[in-house]
Amino acid sequence: MASGHGSSPVSRGGRDGIYRKERDTPPPRCRTICSLPDVCPKEPTGEGRGLCEGPSVVAEYDRWTVYSSKVNLPAALNDPRLAKRESDFFTKTWGLDFAETEVMPSFYLPNITREHFGPYLQEMAQRERIHERCKTICPNKDDVDAVSSITTNHDKSRAELEQVPKIFMKPDFALEDPATFNAVLPWSHFNSAGGKSSRDVASSKLLQEKLSHYLDVVEVSIARQISLRSEAFFHAMSSQHELQDRLEETQRAVAVLRGRTAAIDRVMCQGPLQAVRTALTRNNCVKLHNKLKLMAAVHQTQPTVQLLLSTSEFVGALELISTTKEVLQQELQGIHSFRHLGSQLCELEKLIDKMMVEDFSMYARSDLNRSLKDEPLVLEKERLESLVFGLLRQRKLDFLDIYSDEMILAAKAIVSQCVAENVLLIEDIDTEVVTKLADQMRLMTFPQWFELLKTVFESFLLFLQKIKATLSVIRNVVLEVLASNQRNRLLEEAGSAPPVQEAPDGPSLLQGEAELAYLTHEGLFISDALNEASRIQLSRAEADGSDSASGTTESFVSREQSFMSGDNMMPSDLELNRVINNIQELLHTASDVSHDRCVKVLTARAKDGSLERLSSAEFVCLSRAVEGFVRDTEELCGRRSVSLRGALQSQANRFVHRFHEERKTKLSLLLDNERWKQAEVPSEFQDLVNSIADGRITLPERKIPGPEDRKPTEFLLVNGQKYAVIGTVLLLIRIFLEYCQCVNDIPSIATDMLTRLSDLLKHFNSRSCQLVLGAGALQVVGLKTITTKNLALASRCLQLVVHYIPIIRAHFETKLQPKQFSVLRHFDHITKDYNDHIAEISAKLVAIMDSLFEKVLSKYEVKAPMPSACFRNVCKQMAKMHEAISELLPEEQTQMLFLRINASFKLHLKRQLARLGVVNDGGPQNGLVVVDVAFYTENVQALKSLDRLDLNMVEIWEQKR
Repeated sequence: MASGHGSSPVSRGGRDGIYRKERDTPPPRCRTICSLPDVCPKEPTGEGRGLCEGPSVVAEYDRWTVYSSKVNLPAALNDPRLAKRESDFFTKTWGLDFAETEVMPSFYLPNITREHFGPYLQEMAQRERIHERCKTICPNKDDVDAVSSITTNHDKSRAELEQVPKIFMKPDFALEDPATFNAVLPWSHFNSAGGKSSRDVASSKLLQEKLSHYLDVVEVSIARQISLRSEAFFHAMSSQHELQDRLEETQRAVAVLRGRTAAIDRVMCQGPLQAVRTALTRNNCVKLHNKLKLMAAVHQTQPTVQLLLSTSEFVGALELISTTKEVLQQELQGIHSFRHLGSQLCELEKLIDKMMVEDFSMYARSDLNRSLKDEPLVLEKERLESLVFGLLRQRKLDFLDIYSDEMILAAKAIVSQCVAENVLLIEDIDTEVVTKLADQMRLMTFPQWFELLKTVFESFLLFLQKIKATLSVIRNVVLEVLASNQRNRLLEEAGSAPPVQEAPDGPSLLQGEAELAYLTHEGLFISDALNEASRIQLSRAEADGSDSASGTTESFVSREQSFMSGDNMMPSDLELNRVINNIQELLHTASDVSHDRCVKVLTARAKDGSLERLSSAEFVCLSRAVEGFVRDTEELCGRRSVSLRGALQSQANRFVHRFHEERKTKLSLLLDNERWKQAEVPSEFQDLVNSIADGRITLPERKIPGPEDRKPTEFLLVNGQKYAVIGTVLLLIRIFLEYCQCVNDIPSIATDMLTRLSDLLKHFNSRSCQLVLGAGALQVVGLKTITTKNLALASRCLQLVVHYIPIIRAHFETKLQPKQFSVLRHFDHITKDYNDHIAEISAKLVAIMDSLFEKVLSKYEVKAPMPSACFRNVCKQMAKMHEAISELLPEEQTQMLFLRINASFKLHLKRQLARLGVVNDGGPQNGLVVVDVAFYTENVQALKSLDRLDLNMVEIWEQKR
């Protein structure tokens, strides 16, 4: 059995083999050996030094001996954590690692194998077999005696123990049990009928002796067992005494060690420990003082918040509440006196939210309802920025809806105010009788109402300018917050890098001081508190040196950013971008609302149809005003609102309808009263035609008549050509110029106006055809007949209109969108209809002469005198025809017309000659006909512009077969 650590050596004395301690032997001195790697030199123990020479903690701290080991070598090697440590002697004594460690073979020793012992084993094998056989046959005498003695004693003791009843050997033997007691002491043998008898006495004595015998047997067996184990028992007893002695020695050594340790503590430790303890106490007092100051600052949070709210410093109040809540959660958590402050601050924050919303609503109301003139565009810009920043910080992103509602109400008020101001200037309107604004507007004359409309337009432009300026301020605040978020994100990413080594106490103290300065500042603006904390930190940084200054400044900057950024409350970039889009949409909504209110003004006036009865000049003025307002709002707000344009388009359609009906009716009246005579051309119409030739498709300004006015002319000069016209055509030119002028002024009605102008031109063509070719003028005007001059004049007028149709088409083409060019095909149809009409008039003139030729030549007779009366009559009618149309139609058309008339004459003459049987045979009749034809040719060629006309009279003769 291994002894304890530091045990002294013992000797085996006596035959009993009991170990006895040698008390008087002085402990041996051991030399100092090298330290082992698996022991701890800080706890020296052992018996190498006397009890009076206890371990010196100070003097021999670095000296180590084998007795300084905590455990002995077998205990260190016998690792209980290793399995199978009982495998052999070496692993049992020195641990399992002994067998597992590989030892490098020596280079100087041969490698011994089993083959080296082969000869010896072969030589000793026979002797070993004989020895084993002898051991089996003849065992050792001592062993036989010992075995037989032990067997005999064991059998004897076993036989004696078997005499003891089995009940005494039971593990649950207990005399308290009545059954057991009765079995051990059978009282039934002692209860006789009378008193005690000699038999009972003998039985009791016999029972007592039997029990005594059982006791002796058991004691003898126990003594025998004790004698067999006496050596181990006495060894244990001696070990117990030795252990007690060693404990006493250990107690005395511990007492000496404690005394020396107390002296060391008194001399070397108490002073430094007291200094450290005092420093810790001072630091705790400083922390307590700062904590108390922080508590005092937190206690003043609510009054400070009230003071900030009184100056509308919502952002500062929210920052103060946020910082106070952070301090309560981190540094003042668990303080009983502040247990309700957190909930109070939350309620106060909710109250501030409501106050900001109400204040923003009041600001929007006062800003939108103030006077539109002589005031700055943005009302209280700093207040607006503070409100918007506070609302964004609290994620109240629906504040634009409040502004939108107030904007709609303000737009309604603008119209009411403008109407009321204008009505006060009109004496004819009694506001007590006529209370409704729409009725008041309908009682105004158009100039009065138009001035009201322009006033409304101007007011709404100022209104939109102020809204745009206000929304620009809000947008700038949102952009600043967005940029701040991005900067903070970059700082956080940069802060995730390994931090610079800082002083252990400086940053935390400076952070606390900055926080304390923030909370205890008595001013109205939070930035002053931060600047104050910054000055304190910079001054301390200068005192501490440049190294600590950099760390302090960085700490303060990060603290200021955490105060002012509000990362936990600020909306995300996506939400901020959505707010920016809503701001732009709100400006578009403002434009739409303004247009809608103007539409109300427009429709209120048009309810009784007064706008439809406007003159073209008045409607053009209205259209220009509306287009100007729409253009200005589009440039201001960047949105093309369609409501006012749609209302104007609706009124324009009605105006176009009335405009067209008036001119169509006027044209019909002119045509019905037209006598189809050539009219003189006033100078203003000639100037009008000249302006069209110069490319100005507009109505010229009216000139004041003066003494130098030119006289009217007989013809209208168009590009050097003379046009004989009637008065209706002159007015028609002015009418379609009015259509073109309307398109110039109101481009949106170009398509409708083109359709109406096409209808007007068709109406002129069809009505003139009915009156001239259809002879309707005989009944309408009372003409006696439709003369060739009337026909030629109508043809020339139609030619003038055809001349202007391409010009009108080109003008309208510039006003139409490419997808609307399909409506221009109406002009092609109209041109075809006019050309067909002109051809019909020419055919009518030829037909008139044809019927005359047929009537006259049917009475032609070839006889003297020559020229005959028939040919004289034909020549006379030809001269009249030429006289009627030569001044009206151009020379080329006149020649073509007379060629057709001549062809008709030759055809009828040929038929008559064939009927009379006159042939080109050189006879007398042939000669008479030749004289008449020569007379006819001479008279026709004598007419103006017909001298070079080839009449080709040879065709009158039948060709000989």
